[in-house]
Amino acid sequence: MEQLVLLLPVLPLASALLNQLFGRSLGRSAADLSVRFGWVAFVVASVLLGLLLHDGQGAEVRIGVHWGYFTVDPLGILMAVLITGISLIVRIYSVNYMAEEAGYGRFFILLDLMVAALLVMGSAGDLLTLLVAWHLVGVVLYFLLSFNLRSATSSRHAFWTLITYRIGDLAMVFAAAILYHAFGTWSLSGIFEALRENPGGYRYGGFTVEEITGFLIALAAFARSAQFLLHTWLPYTMGGPTPVSALMHVGIVNAGGFLINRFATVFAQTETVLHLIFFVGLVTAIVGSVLMLTQNDIKKALGYSTMGQMGFMVMECGIGAFSLAIYHLIAHGFFKGTLFLGAGNAMHKAREHDGRPKEDLYTFAVERKTAVRRQPWLGMALITIAVPIAIIFVAHWLVAKDFYEKQGAIILLFFGWVTGAQLLFTTYRMEARNFPRLIGTMLVSFTVLIVGYTLVSHAFDHFLYPDEVFRKQIYQTATIDVVWFDFLLILTSLVIVAGWILTYYSEQNRLAGREQFNRMWLGFYALVSREFYLMDLYSWFARSSLKLAARLNVLLRWR
Repeated sequence: MEQLVLLLPVLPLASALLNQLFGRSLGRSAADLSVRFGWVAFVVASVLLGLLLHDGQGAEVRIGVHWGYFTVDPLGILMAVLITGISLIVRIYSVNYMAEEAGYGRFFILLDLMVAALLVMGSAGDLLTLLVAWHLVGVVLYFLLSFNLRSATSSRHAFWTLITYRIGDLAMVFAAAILYHAFGTWSLSGIFEALRENPGGYRYGGFTVEEITGFLIALAAFARSAQFLLHTWLPYTMGGPTPVSALMHVGIVNAGGFLINRFATVFAQTETVLHLIFFVGLVTAIVGSVLMLTQNDIKKALGYSTMGQMGFMVMECGIGAFSLAIYHLIAHGFFKGTLFLGAGNAMHKAREHDGRPKEDLYTFAVERKTAVRRQPWLGMALITIAVPIAIIFVAHWLVAKDFYEKQGAIILLFFGWVTGAQLLFTTYRMEARNFPRLIGTMLVSFTVLIVGYTLVSHAFDHFLYPDEVFRKQIYQTATIDVVWFDFLLILTSLVIVAGWILTYYSEQNRLAGREQFNRMWLGFYALVSREFYLMDLYSWFARSSLKLAARLNVLLRWR
């Protein structure tokens, strides 16, 4: 098992080295070589997962004295299966998709280097190795996003991504320095053991080490996973090659969930940071979902959809459902990765056949044309409220009797209700020829999703964190005051009900021809379509900084 975990990053590195040395002579075979190495890496990761499930014992491999540690644990192996699996799909897809692009061999070299860096990041057993891999992921991503050397737009957005990542990298460096100063070791297992033996025993300026490093690690996760205010890089990188957009879901944009889980021992002892993580994830989920609805570019809409999902993932960590975040990370990675590849095919077909036949879903989602004849307002509102509640009760009953006592589970299923309400509201605005069949399909899908989500996450919880005491500690730390808890649930319920009431009155005003109400909605749409003017604010700040730098150059007579 120890040899296999070291073999994992070596395989893509060997593929990149061979393509670099013999790329010209290999030609198109360079892609085939990368695919073959990708198959071997996926098989090795799957074998490691099987061995871990069979034996149940992890291990640690040390190739250096003070650093260069690699761990074999459930979190690292799950990440390895995700990384090798999706990257293999991307490789196979790219063989033909990138065939006409300049730098064909260079693309597969960068792809292999990215996979190697991600595999090292997932299995790193010490702070230095983790920092190096974390930094390299951002650097290689910059070259992948700016792969088209003739596109100034791609280069500019790639640079913006690199700058945003450096914010998180700097936070990670500070966290690593504090942990090393406090415990005198780079080993993650050694640091976590010391924290378990003496929680809250080390302080800096009145704050515990757990609070300081927890905040810094959370900031690193926010930057990498495109949380609100640090999210602007994500939707604008969707203009890069489609395989790169899919590759970003192998542990790049969703690395925040992995990082928080890797430092679960730290977060289990700082409730303030967990509450901050929950709030940031909640805001990101809402903002990402809203911005997704106003996009007319399919890849940019998928980018904002990813932002919303990353908000849900971080929010899951904030309520103590760490293992659920990993399940979300994996499921969303496979789903959204393949969805991006499908988006690339759809765009190519649209360019070739512009006169494609129109369908109800296409007309609503692409052309933004709502139905002329809609379903009964009151009936849809009752379905929105009643059916998701019933499904949530069934999910609770199937999982555990004490599930109601866990705030995190209730919040997650409550937001499952919100998601279902949004889906039903969207259906209300669509025109469907067979409406009963559409509603039935949606409700069955929603039921399978919620029940499967809870059951599978329950299994993930026992696999990733077999220590029941530690699992309870995480949930207990994430528990919020019951007054705020009830306020959150009541507020969300009121928002759903208010949404339907507002929909009813907006239609009445539209039928009555009242322009004031329409102008209000147009103003809100303009605000959302301009992405809350955040990009304008950041652009103004960048221009002001450049002007200030130019004035300083003149004042100080620098050349």
